[in-house]
Amino acid sequence: MKNLLFPSSIELRILPSLFFLLLTSHAINADQNSYIQCLCNHSVPSDLYFTPHSPSYNYFFFSSVRNRRALLNSFKPLLIFLPALENHVQAAVLCSGSLSIPIRTRSGGHDYEGLSYTSTSSQFVLIDLQFLSSINVDYRYSRTAWVQAGASLGKLYHTIANKSSTAAFPAGLCPTVGVGGHLSGGGLGTMIRSFGLASDNVEDIRIVVASGEIVDRKSMGEDLFWTLRGGGGASFGIIVAYKVRLVEVPNKVTVFTVSKTLEEGATKLVDKWQRIAHKVDKRLFIRTVFTVVGNDSEHDDQNKTKRTVQVSFNSLFVGEMKELLLIMEDWFPELQLKTEDCIEMRWIESVLYFAGYQGKPLSILLERYSPVYTSFKHKSDFFTKPIPLEGWNRILKRFLKKGEQPMMIIDPWGGRMDEISETETAFPHRKGNLYNVHYLTERWVENNAAVSKKHVDWLRRFYKFMTPYVSKNPRAAYLNYRDLDIGTDVVGNKTTYWEARRWGERYYKGNFKRLAYVKGKVDPNNLFRNEQSIPPLFST
Repeated sequence: MKNLLFPSSIELRILPSLFFLLLTSHAINADQNSYIQCLCNHSVPSDLYFTPHSPSYNYFFFSSVRNRRALLNSFKPLLIFLPALENHVQAAVLCSGSLSIPIRTRSGGHDYEGLSYTSTSSQFVLIDLQFLSSINVDYRYSRTAWVQAGASLGKLYHTIANKSSTAAFPAGLCPTVGVGGHLSGGGLGTMIRSFGLASDNVEDIRIVVASGEIVDRKSMGEDLFWTLRGGGGASFGIIVAYKVRLVEVPNKVTVFTVSKTLEEGATKLVDKWQRIAHKVDKRLFIRTVFTVVGNDSEHDDQNKTKRTVQVSFNSLFVGEMKELLLIMEDWFPELQLKTEDCIEMRWIESVLYFAGYQGKPLSILLERYSPVYTSFKHKSDFFTKPIPLEGWNRILKRFLKKGEQPMMIIDPWGGRMDEISETETAFPHRKGNLYNVHYLTERWVENNAAVSKKHVDWLRRFYKFMTPYVSKNPRAAYLNYRDLDIGTDVVGNKTTYWEARRWGERYYKGNFKRLAYVKGKVDPNNLFRNEQSIPPLFST
């Protein structure tokens, strides 16, 4: 008969784990209650925050989860807070500071590693800015707009187009991307060669810093303003609004997409493209998109086609078709661009074109919520010299290997990017770069570690294969294509500037040290931190 007075050895082994879980649960509940009480003390309405027990918690959490892979082995927020006013953001910062509870801030949820809505190291409060999304365009007098950080790029574009058919803003292609993170990290789009990055066209910023104050360009000083244009905002505070400078475009712009397979001479066309795309008229942006097409599956004889690489030359010209055709004939006759390949349209229609919404109503740009049930891994590189033709042959052979349906997008530099020095803002990747490469795995639905490892390992091997061709010392990367493979902070609040250099200088090159000094001034206690945040550095 079992002794009811004394636990078994198995029960003894389980007891410490149960005790730890009880303590952890108690601590989490205490943190939640303390945070909620603090928000109440700041007169924040209770219908703006949600605990995991709230019926609306999952709805708001998953509304802007863009990469399910980020949910593996990570913490979900102990509280979701959706501020409706700037002073609500101030309350959140003050409460987090006083209670030592970390913050994650989400604008659109497009951080590729999910750092805006998950954490691998600690419990946290999620500040979701989706209710701070107003936009005020003053096209007539100042050619500027104030846009709150929770607005999407699609909403910004739509609002601008409603004011004028010849006003535009140079930023990214995906309409659901949030303004907050996109502009602070740089902001690459189809008009980069004409007008630079989104961050190059920012005139003022309102941000809540660790002290709880709201500061603008005048009161924050030029060091922090410099930092927030390309250095990322998450390490320095919560950006609540930007004042952006609008750009003037003609009534009609021209787009085209011409696709070629390897059998149709794509490799030689890419070789020519990489030598001229950064040199042509700055109004012309031609990116290349590499995909694997065809189906040579052993199990599908009926639909079997040759598996090959297709390269799409995808372009925006800020001007009329007749002028574009002359430029292409001079610079890139090998592509054999024809009138029937080109479409003239308004700039706002080109936004739909590049987003894959051609023919859809403009109102689709206002659709913020698109449920995402897939996972992915992305990486990036910069190139300072052309890849030899034989190199392209090897790369595309490797790209075509079975086991993955990858994508590679290459954006040309030059033009306006060559005219801005690498120290003018925190974004350093300027003159000397020919193009930026964005590597993408196929998306997968099964959200488990084994499937994730299969796809991620493929991309890591391909990234390693590209080493001989890419920028060096450091091998540069683009912050808005976040990649935790290049390095992470130590768990907790202990990472030093010297430890973070291994990844920080890849994003920021020689600007990293200045960024760390600014961090030391505005957030010396490192309230705003994540797995790849800039640590504070203090002058001696």
